[in-house]
Amino acid sequence: MNVYDFDNTLYKGESTVDFAFFMMRRNPEIYAWIPTIFWYLLMYRLCLVTKERMERVLNDFLKVLIRDSYDLTAMVRAFWRENSHRLNRRLIRKIRPCDVILTASPDFMMNVIGKHLGTEHILCSEVDIPTKTIRYLNFGTNKVKRFRAQYPATEIERFFTDSYNDRAMMTLARRVYLVSGGRIRRIK
Repeated sequence: MNVYDFDNTLYKGESTVDFAFFMMRRNPEIYAWIPTIFWYLLMYRLCLVTKERMERVLNDFLKVLIRDSYDLTAMVRAFWRENSHRLNRRLIRKIRPCDVILTASPDFMMNVIGKHLGTEHILCSEVDIPTKTIRYLNFGTNKVKRFRAQYPATEIERFFTDSYNDRAMMTLARRVYLVSGGRIRRIK
């Protein structure tokens, strides 16, 4: 089995951040969140954000982002129509039905695009839409917990990621590949 990170690996960019910008055109309240989003994105890239802090900020942001489930589903579909060109088709073609995609991106986004990714095995963050809160943040060591809960004895042949934030997952794989700027480089 191969395992793939999603953002900056299968998708060129941070899909959740791109979705926030997409939503800004429709909801001006989101503009106030721009500095916070960029700050936490930077801290995420530098591995300096705790899971708990990230969850608190995201829950606050969700209350502004999500108005209702119908509106959200329509917006997510429109987002993917506009941004599906950012998918790394070359890497996606390598995904087999038994492979797994791990991502911190929320389920409401991944449920819409998932059928285009070559596998039904997508482990992502879970958001409770009615309460506008994160039920499970699939980030950092939580990715390992979720993976092991779903696939307790499965060995990972290859793991593809863009970031050392996924060190915990890297330790589970025989081979690790770093994806950057469309190039794939073996690091383990």
